[in-house]
Amino acid sequence: MVVDVFAARKRIEGIAKWTPLVHSKTFSRWAKNKVYLKLESLQVTGSFKIRGAYNKISKLSRKNKKKGVIASSTGNHAQAVAYAATKLKVKSTIVMPVYAPLAKITATKGYGANVILHGKIYDDAYEEAKKLKAKLGLVFVHPYNDEDVISGQGTIGLEIMDDLPKADYIFVPVGGGGLISGIAIAVKSVNPKVKVIGVQAEGANPIKVSDHKFRLKEVKEVNTIADGIAVKHPGDLTLGLINKYVDKIVTVNDDEISDALLALLERSKYVVEPAGAAALAAILHNKVKIRGKNVVAVISGGNIDIKTLDSLLKKGLVKQGRLLEIQLTFADKPEEFDRLLRILAEDKATVIHAEKTTKLKVNQAGAEFILETEGHDHIKSLLKKLDKEGFKVES
Repeated sequence: MVVDVFAARKRIEGIAKWTPLVHSKTFSRWAKNKVYLKLESLQVTGSFKIRGAYNKISKLSRKNKKKGVIASSTGNHAQAVAYAATKLKVKSTIVMPVYAPLAKITATKGYGANVILHGKIYDDAYEEAKKLKAKLGLVFVHPYNDEDVISGQGTIGLEIMDDLPKADYIFVPVGGGGLISGIAIAVKSVNPKVKVIGVQAEGANPIKVSDHKFRLKEVKEVNTIADGIAVKHPGDLTLGLINKYVDKIVTVNDDEISDALLALLERSKYVVEPAGAAALAAILHNKVKIRGKNVVAVISGGNIDIKTLDSLLKKGLVKQGRLLEIQLTFADKPEEFDRLLRILAEDKATVIHAEKTTKLKVNQAGAEFILETEGHDHIKSLLKKLDKEGFKVES
């Protein structure tokens, strides 16, 4: 096995960006560590994947380049392979799950790939891609279980160590394991004392610690908003490298990922996909008990569908008590709805949406509201006042 991140670094130069490593005062204060963001969300094609894809395809023989390449992906690897293949004048076919984000499907086609939609999750698309590889004689570009792909992803680790030689901890999202394998090899080759922490989604966590080793556990289905790391089975190659180079693996749930995604958008003005927010979620939610350290969160991608972003932001605001959805009932009198609006205005609850519902019963009316609020205490006070004034909360 040859994983050579240094050779890969030269190979991808001029194709992949050296992405920024940005210190965040806000996240540092919250986490009680010096927190840095490695912004692969600003990378070509919107994620780190271009590094591994280009490194792999550029190394193919002339004969294999003529055959064309095929890959399976939920989106980011798809875009990377399509982009890299087109740059190298190689035909590409990408198999994606039916429920892959529309933005990623559209972008992959835009980069020049023939896109085939198959199955509900990544693993289904992967099996179909293997069948097509054999049938059509194409070269398969694996998203993570490949030495050249891992080498390309590892160039991120070299950049981090160049930009922050005094790094203590590096948190990395874990799906199939290619990203963390490459980064860990690169980082440990520069400074073995740096701790590399993997972050899995709670709803897709096939790697567990058993007898002080990382082993696979059976995952019958994955259920997480972080589609970029929603993988049932890491590779055998990546698992071996994780065992050799990675120090710890933790999990974050979807609410924690949503919190981090909202914080990145609101505090740092970065649009990030759920998988890309996982590493920061682990830092902000104190998954590893550390204080006063130089900590890096690898923000692995920024390709998020607008509808998904809207849904996640709304969920995050509700959780923080900054958005309230309620249905009220009250006496069916013309002046009551106006009185209700005055009460909301007096209590500084901004009306985002208001809609009167059909008459519920004799002498009773209803209305649905989406309100911008100032936190859970504000909501509690508002609901108490509404009840006192005769407006009953139904939901």
